[in-house]
Amino acid sequence: MTFKVSVIILCHNGVDLTLECLASLRQQDYPDLQIIVVDNASQDNTIEAVHHAYPEVEIVATGQNLGYAAGNNVGMTAALQHAADLVFLVNNDTRLESGCISTLVRGLEARPNIGMIGPMVYTWDNESIISSAGGQVDWQYGDAINVGMGEVDHGKYPARSVDFINGCGLMVTRAALEQAGMLDPKFFMYWEETDWCQRVRRAGFEIRFEPAARMFHKASIVVEELGPTTLYYMTRNRFLFFARHTPLARKPLTLARVLHGATRGFLLHRRAGRLTHANASKIAILHAVQQHWGRTDSSLWMGVPL
Repeated sequence: MTFKVSVIILCHNGVDLTLECLASLRQQDYPDLQIIVVDNASQDNTIEAVHHAYPEVEIVATGQNLGYAAGNNVGMTAALQHAADLVFLVNNDTRLESGCISTLVRGLEARPNIGMIGPMVYTWDNESIISSAGGQVDWQYGDAINVGMGEVDHGKYPARSVDFINGCGLMVTRAALEQAGMLDPKFFMYWEETDWCQRVRRAGFEIRFEPAARMFHKASIVVEELGPTTLYYMTRNRFLFFARHTPLARKPLTLARVLHGATRGFLLHRRAGRLTHANASKIAILHAVQQHWGRTDSSLWMGVPL
């Protein structure tokens, strides 16, 4: 049996990256592949460029920046309407090695209980440096770790069950989607795939890492390079994830450690004179306490005195 695979590429600007990602998809050898580009109100002629270069690609224009979660949900809804068996979420700032999709599908076929599977992710500029070899949740200290990040790949990370798959390249089965649901828009962006993987696991499915499938991701692996908007969502959504999923007996201590880490980050940014970052951290903590989720206007932390 050949599974029908729908690839969802979500983009908000970055037309050149999107075209390069599509070029790598065109090199895939998988026989039953549909590609859907979901455009979150790009301002750089992404829609026109994709339509011109890849007329076979379906384009869904949302008309606004829905974020990672809601934007990908639009694409997954379209994929299910097209009777997809598997949906592969792919960031537009990635490129896939030839055979990546076929390798993921073979890995999934070998273990029928898999609900999600993901590739080895390398950095964009150095193809021997790992960005993610699967994900591990640290329930004690309230963190989620991309295993192997920053390491040279020496083949030490085998195919195995993991806590989560990095959202830059995540394949999900139709059965898992139907039982666990889609991404939660409360997160807007960051931590949403970690939350999703937990829900899929609790529905009884395996989350699987497959190192024989390879892709490359342009995102920075250096925490200090994060912008204030990224910092805000990562800080705020960390609270949401651990409040939702931490076992009850452990939850008070774990959330206290999450708060300690966020407060420490705020103080470090303020001492270093990174006032916009400090503002973003402070507002993220406040919004987590207030349970203010979803999209937040970035002007709240831009140029506001502490």
